[in-house]
Amino acid sequence: MTMIESGHTDSFTRDHLPPAEHWPVFRFDLPELNYPDRLNAGAELLDAAVRKGFGDKPAIITPTRQISYRALLDQANRIANYLTGVMGVVPGNRVLLHGFNSIELSAAWFAVIKCGAVAVTTMPMLRAAELSKITRKAEVEFALCDSRLKGVVEEAASETGKLNRISAWGEGGDLENALPGLSRSFTNADTARDDIALLACTSGTTGEPKACAHFHSAILAMADTFARYTLEPEQDEIYTGTPPLAFTFGLGAFLVFPARFGLTVALPERPGFEALCETIEACKATTVFTAPTGYRAMMVLWGDYDLTSLRKAVSAGEHLPEATSNAFHERTGLRLIDGIGATEMIHIFISAAGAAIRPGATGQAVPGYRACLIDTAGKPVSQGEIGRLALQGPTGCLYLDDERQGVYVQDGWNLTGDLYRCDEDGYYWYVSRADDLIVSSGYNIAGPEVEEALLSHDAVSEAAVIGVPDAERGAIVKAFIVLAEGRKATTDLVTALQTHVKSMIAPYKYPRDIEFIDALPKTQTGKIQRFKLRRETISLQD
Repeated sequence: MTMIESGHTDSFTRDHLPPAEHWPVFRFDLPELNYPDRLNAGAELLDAAVRKGFGDKPAIITPTRQISYRALLDQANRIANYLTGVMGVVPGNRVLLHGFNSIELSAAWFAVIKCGAVAVTTMPMLRAAELSKITRKAEVEFALCDSRLKGVVEEAASETGKLNRISAWGEGGDLENALPGLSRSFTNADTARDDIALLACTSGTTGEPKACAHFHSAILAMADTFARYTLEPEQDEIYTGTPPLAFTFGLGAFLVFPARFGLTVALPERPGFEALCETIEACKATTVFTAPTGYRAMMVLWGDYDLTSLRKAVSAGEHLPEATSNAFHERTGLRLIDGIGATEMIHIFISAAGAAIRPGATGQAVPGYRACLIDTAGKPVSQGEIGRLALQGPTGCLYLDDERQGVYVQDGWNLTGDLYRCDEDGYYWYVSRADDLIVSSGYNIAGPEVEEALLSHDAVSEAAVIGVPDAERGAIVKAFIVLAEGRKATTDLVTALQTHVKSMIAPYKYPRDIEFIDALPKTQTGKIQRFKLRRETISLQD
């Protein structure tokens, strides 16, 4: 793939892409994917929505607020003028976005893309230590955040020394006073289709962030493949759901797909599935996006709210068990649209909708993508055999300055780390994860990061963390702990350790199960044998 002349003044992201021989093969097999050399995804989404006649249509609504596409464009342009004219952002600079799903975060994301900068959107639950790892990895100098979260961003900035320009929206934020005086017009940056538009950061099994770089073309491609061909958007649809905009699952569902097709998004104003149901009821949402955990919760809440406006329901983030799919269908009359995506691939690449759904199967390769299953030697497996999932398409894995690129991309194929089998009709059936990453309720959790938090407590001598199967969450974090001398195993200590972990890292990562043991299984060289803990735990569950 020959790189196009960049529109970035700051060449950091292109300079830190993997060597060409470690890139995946990018395929643009659909006519919709033949993007021009000069491409700004922000302009192609938000400016184009107004140009197509959606200016007066609600872009984002909540139970208490709403904003039209024209007003959202005005706000994004003002923020873009603030970024470039006040903060000094130039094309290619990385801009940290830290906030809750909201109108303000949505406008800020569009602004960053429109001015040619690189959006680094992070989950609002992250602590300073986690943010500092991301900002160091991406060499972030600028940040826009919710005023309620400015303290943690400033704390992260003090740890890195490079993040020195921070502005906030919301009560007491400097953006509130500055924006009304800025122009509603903005000249979009002249970026190339293969300039990096965003860095989606995810923790691997080591806990060190992997920054997944995605082109301007990749942002549009997720809409022009999965959304266009699988979801088949309809003009009266109102999207809603739970994934944060920091997850590319949420980015597609709540920003990219709606703007591409002129739909409305209803954002819950607080987290939780009760809030989601309230939003569906109040805003008459038609299409919901969440993980299987969310659908299990919605089944319990179904009779407490009027959710009859729902027509489509998309599940991703973790494997959707056939039992959950069937139970949701029996309770609601809706058949869940399952899908597997990856941060490295930006969005969903295997799915099925409508009459094509086969409960228990993830689905077929989304138009625009090619999928196959290979063995450990990289050879295709026979039909019906279990193999490693490999993909090619208009998006692919490009880790920023990371030796793990060679693990994810091999011989031009993206290897997701999932084991599947494929039937004679090309349907893919999930088997398991091939690595040690814990996927719980759709969240990726690195065991070593949880271990590090536990080990900082004075009662803990040694710790090992694994994921164990759980009917509700897919998997939960379980910690095996060797206590420090003189400490006793008590239920109060379990609670104290869980609270300690929540204070150190994002709360969803805490161990829901803690077992105290006398010694951890180890190799002769002292390495902890987590596979023995997993094997023993699963055998006990059976």
